[in-house]
Order: sequence, then structure tokens, then C-alpha cells
Amino acid sequence: MIRDRKKKSVDRFFNLNPHIRWALLVLIVVVFTTGLYPSLVIKKRHYNIGDVVKTDIKATEDFIIEDHAATEALRRQAVDNVVPVYDLNPKILKGTVTRLNDAFEQLRLIYEQETKKLETESRTSPVLPSTPAEAPVKPADVPDLPQVSLAERMLAKKNLLEKAIGIEISSGAFSILTENGFAKDIPRLLTTIITQVLSTGVAANKEILLKESDRGITLRNVETLTETHVLNLKQFYGPDQAKTMVRVVADPLLKGMNYALLNLMVDFSQQLIQPNVTLNSHETEARKEVAAQQIKPVLYMIKKGEMLLREGERVTPLQLRKLVAMEAQADAHQVPLAGSGAVALLTAILIIQYHVRLKRRMEFANTGNKDLLFLSCIMVSFIIVVKISTTLPDAWFLGLPLSRPASAVGFGIPLAAGAMIVCLFMGRETALIFALALALCTSMLLQGGLETFIYFILSCTMASWWLQDCRERKIIIKTGAKLGLLNAFLAVVIDVYLGTASWAVLPFDVTVAFLGGIGAGIITAGMAPVVEMVFHYTTDITLLELANLDRPILRRLMLEAPGTYHHSMIVGSLVEAAAAEIGANPILAKVCGYYHDIGKLKQPLYFIENQSDGRNKHDKLAPSMSALILIAHVKNGVEIAREHKLGQVIIDTTQQHHGTSLISYFYEKAKSVKGEDAVNIDDFRYPGPRPQTREAGLVMLADVVEAASRTLENPTPSRIQGLVQNLINKIFSDGQLDYCELTLKDLHRIARSFNKILNGIHHHRVEYQDSAYMTSGKAKNGSADRKPAKPPQAAKAKDSEDSQAHFKRLGLS
Repeated sequence: MIRDRKKKSVDRFFNLNPHIRWALLVLIVVVFTTGLYPSLVIKKRHYNIGDVVKTDIKATEDFIIEDHAATEALRRQAVDNVVPVYDLNPKILKGTVTRLNDAFEQLRLIYEQETKKLETESRTSPVLPSTPAEAPVKPADVPDLPQVSLAERMLAKKNLLEKAIGIEISSGAFSILTENGFAKDIPRLLTTIITQVLSTGVAANKEILLKESDRGITLRNVETLTETHVLNLKQFYGPDQAKTMVRVVADPLLKGMNYALLNLMVDFSQQLIQPNVTLNSHETEARKEVAAQQIKPVLYMIKKGEMLLREGERVTPLQLRKLVAMEAQADAHQVPLAGSGAVALLTAILIIQYHVRLKRRMEFANTGNKDLLFLSCIMVSFIIVVKISTTLPDAWFLGLPLSRPASAVGFGIPLAAGAMIVCLFMGRETALIFALALALCTSMLLQGGLETFIYFILSCTMASWWLQDCRERKIIIKTGAKLGLLNAFLAVVIDVYLGTASWAVLPFDVTVAFLGGIGAGIITAGMAPVVEMVFHYTTDITLLELANLDRPILRRLMLEAPGTYHHSMIVGSLVEAAAAEIGANPILAKVCGYYHDIGKLKQPLYFIENQSDGRNKHDKLAPSMSALILIAHVKNGVEIAREHKLGQVIIDTTQQHHGTSLISYFYEKAKSVKGEDAVNIDDFRYPGPRPQTREAGLVMLADVVEAASRTLENPTPSRIQGLVQNLINKIFSDGQLDYCELTLKDLHRIARSFNKILNGIHHHRVEYQDSAYMTSGKAKNGSADRKPAKPPQAAKAKDSEDSQAHFKRLGLS
């Protein structure tokens, strides 16, 4: 008992909890996203150079790989083509000349000033006699004044010249300049010599410069920032050559000059010469870096499906680069914008279709989340099938070594099997909704265009149409064959539309498309029993099997409760005809009618239709006990149906066929015995629930009408019509049909169908010749089977009278 309660609570939780629906939606979205981007969850094996490849690895999509060797070679060539940059600094010459002229100008002024001072001092000093005797006597108050020469005075200014021109000058050299009075010709000649040498250019390191003789150099004027490409590098002087050239240049200019002054000027010029052509390493390296960066990588395309690594091979550096490039591209585009849009679109379609089409159907069918779980499992399964189909080898076709041409769509994917399975168990309308979502998923997984979506939606739609009202399993295979022909036709149309139709492609696509349709039929036929077992669904094929009257439970009902058996057969006929009238499922209604009273097998003699000796066991029971026995047959029927695995739909109908109706006979009897206030009306009501489907409602109506029709003494058409009308009105007014979607129009058609069937059952018969003798001319309505039952005593007397003319044991046990 406790276990049953726990099971019921768990079933109620999974069937009614809205969180389960969201969980199923998340499951579909997660599986779909994983199908779009398997790298999100699948960790790929990482290889190193020299590793043995375990399985073949192909490119999952087109991607670009860089040829590092070629790129590096081009970059090295670009760097080598960059010629060194040398700076030509005109400021060195200008600065040297300016400092030289300014220094000599300053010292020349100082020299003139010192000369004047010396002359002044000479005029103010007394003239000394040539002999001591002639020397005057020096006054005692006059101090001695030292006599300083002009050379000594100018020598004190030597540091000014050194500081100005930036070289060290010996005292002798400075004295020579002093003797020449720092003449203007000296700096002019020095400037001429220096200018001639520096104008040609003096390199700091000519040996390094000459290494670039083949390519030349870029000579950049740092003052004007102009550049020239120089190929003749021998024209530039090295430091030693510059010194030599100073003497060569100075000889004609200083010809006839004092030797000492000439050497002094040559020495000055050599010291003042500075390299004005220098290598700019920073600029050269910068230009090399720019040249290298301007070289674009050398790339080549890897096509989707191209073999990257083969099983058993050792990984080479090139193969590893390809593998790394593919994985890097996959990681960089794990969830691109298009993928997010696909997931959002699928989610929107699922939610909208559920609220618009499925929610109301599930509420009326009272299936809870079971239908959603079924649809989710089918969708997830076929998403996995589609993803697996995209990974099949290129050289695979029925195990034959045939090359598969590149097709725009997966013609051979048996996607229609999903819609066919849904159609079998949930009807064509739900199958069309499912086909829309599944076709959309597949087209996005295959990265196909509109033609892919149209191919699958047409295939699934027609498969659902051909499979509706399936009564035999061979119809599934026939539907698969029709679907194969349709797929082949669509494959030809799509190839023509895409411009890929050729004698090499068309035969393959047509064959694969046809086999895809056949495969869909085979998968549907194989999966249907599994789905029935797992989800407790019941198809029309199973219902036809259950309608076989040779089934053990029906044979047992016929032998142990023949009255109930006959009643059930008539109820089955009534509901089958009525279901056809209102558009319900006739097969389901008939089978539910056959099995709705199997609970009476537990105590068949407590039901009047099974009492053959005229004794009613309820005469000795209290009304409340009799009501309990009648109510118990519903629970017993549910248990027997579960024991024989008749299916949930039959179990539900068995449980609902009395709804919460009142057992009025025993209720009224109890009130007459105990009084109205002492009787609880709920004790005389069936526990329900009330009918939830149209088929269950039909069984309730037929059960009541058939039982009541047996009580009519003279069942004329008008009496039958009045009985049917009154009973249906009573059941409708009691609210028993509130949850089974039966409209007033449906009730009118049901009543008309019931009238027709009951009139056929209770029609008048002609009297046979033996009838008059058997009834002594007192038969009513000309029919012996409508005559009221005689008392047991009369029956015994009549039997004794007729025993002499008839076989004594005929019909007796």
C-alpha cells in the first residue's frame, strides 16, 4: 500500500510538475547545441610530433592554414632587401666652421687688446741706460713692475680656444698662432680644408660601409630629412683617409706658407675632421621590422572532409599544424552568432507550438508530461541520428567501396521515421508540429539552405499523411515505399534547382533518397513496439489485436460471466458506430467497450445479467454492501487490465466508464430502510474520475443505455428513442460529460446511432410454428424471447409436462 502511494506520488510529480517541461526543453536545446558544436563537450585527443594516430581525423569544416616556412622565407627576404640607413649630418661641418671662426675672432680681439696694453705699458715705463753708471737712482717709494711678454699673456687664453673648437692645443702651436696674430686667413684656410673633406663624406667605419657595396645604402640628410640611395660607397672617406685627404687638400692651399704654420694647420684640420656619415642602427632595424610585418602570411585552404591524420601514421609537423589550426578555429568559433540564433529560433518554435497546439490537447487527454517526454525522446534520438550521419566516411555506401559525391542535403537520413512514430501514437496533427521542429533542427545541423528544410518538411508531412489511421503493420512498409519514391523525386528536383544534376550525381542521390524512405518505414515498424512498451501507448494495430475475441481474458469473460460478455459485445458495437459518427476513434471505442466490465469477473454472480437461476444475491445484503460490491468492479477491472497489460487507455476507460454517477437503486433502498438523513449519498457514488476522453464518454453512455434497454417489455422504436434521450439527458445534466469534449451536436449523433443499433437488436420477430404450442397462444409481441419470466414452480411444472415429448437432458448440465 505504501509502495503504491509512493509510486502514485512520483507519477503525479512527473506528470503534472511544470518544471519537468522546462527540463525537457533544456534537454532538447542542449543536445541540439552539442550537435551544432560537439567541441563544447567532446575533448579531442592531443597529439605531439611523432605520436601514432589512433583514428582518422578529417577537417570538420573549411579552414585556412599558414605556411610558416614560406612566410618566414618571404620575411627574411624582405628584411634582407632593406638597405642600411646612414645619417649624413651637415650640422657637423656647419658647427665646426662656426666654432672655428668665432674662436679665432675672439682670440684675435684679445690679441689686439693685449697688444695695445703692452704698448701702453711700454710708453709709460722709464728708459734704462745702457751702462750701470748712467742708471738713475730709483726712488725708494716706487715698486718694481714685472715685464710680461705678449706671448705669455696670450698663452693664458689657450683654454678659450680649446674649449671653443673642442681639441687640445699644445703651447708651441698656440705660440705659432699668437705670432701670426690669429690672422683671418688661418680659420678661412682651415674652413676650406675641412669643408672639402667633409663635403665628400667621412664614414665612421668604412669597412662596415663597404660590405653594403652590392646593395648600396640609404643616405638620409638629418637636417632636411631627404634620402638618397647611394651605390658608390668608395667615395666616402674613412677616418684615416680623411686625415690623408686633409694633407692632400692643404698642400695647394698652403703652398709657400711657413712650414711650422703649415703643419699646425694640417694638424688642426685633421683633429677637427669628424665622421658625418654614421650608421643609424635604430632606424635600420625599425625599417626591417616594418618590412617583415608588411609581408602577409602565406595561406592555403583545407577543405571540409580533407584527411588530416590517418590511423596508424606518425604525426608530422605539417599535420600537427593543420590539426592545431582546425582546433583553434573551432575554439574561436564555438558559439558564433549564427549558432546562438539557431538555438533561439528552435527554442521559440518549441515553446510557441507547445502553447498553441499541444498544451490544450495534453490537458484534455490528461496525459500530463508523458507526451512531452515522448516527443522529447524522439527528437533527441533523431538529432543524434542526424549528427552521426554527418560523420559517416566519404567512401561509404552500403559497405561498398563507392565514392560518395558531395550532396547538398542528407537525402538518406530517415528523418521521416520520427514523424511516422509520432503519428502512430499521437495523431497526424501532432506529427506535423513535430515534423516542423525536427526539419528545422536537421537543416541547421546539416548547415543546409532552404532546399534542405523543404526536403525534410515535405518528406515528414507526407509520411504522416500516408500513415494516418494505420490499422495494419504492412501499411507502415507501404508508407516507407511511397516515401522512398517521394524522396527520390525531391532529390532530383533539388539537384536540378542547385545546378548539381549530372549522370554522376543523380543516380546516387536518387538511390540514397529511396533507401532513406524505405529505412524510415523499417525503423518505424521496429520502434513502434518499443515505444508502446516504454511509454504505455496503444496504437490502432494493438487495439485490433486486443479486439480479437479469442484473447484469454475475453474467453474467460464469456465462460464465467456470459451476461456481462454479451453486454460488453453490444456496448462495443454501440460505441464503434457512434465513434464513427462523431469523428472519434472507432477501434479504440470498440475495444474499450469490450473490456470496460472485466472487473465483474471477480464476483460475476453479484451482477444481474449473470444470474441464470432467478436468485438475486443482493436480496440478502444491505444496500451499502451491495453498493460496495458494484463499486468494486471498477477497481477490480483496473487491476485485471494492468495484470493483462491491456494498455493505459483501456485502463483509464475502465476506471472512468461510470464516472461519479449514483447507484440510485440501492441509494433509494437504503433511504427506505434507514431514512434519508442516515444515508450518505457519497457512499453510493462511483469514485470516478469522470470520462476524460470522447471514447470513455461513449462507453459510459452505451453502458447505461444498453443495460436499460433490456428492461423494456415492449421495445418499440419510439420507446427506445425515448429511453436513449432520457438517459443521455440525465447523464449530461449530472455533469458526467464535462471533461470529455462531447458537444450537443455529438450527443445528437450518438443518440441517433444508438437508436439505430438498439432497434436492430430489439426488432420484432415472426412467430415460428412451435411458438404457439410453447406459449399456448399467449406469446406477447409475437416473440417468445420477450415473454415475462415464469415463477420457478411454474417452470418446473412445465418442464415435467414437456419432458415426455422432448429430450430430457437437452440444455441441462
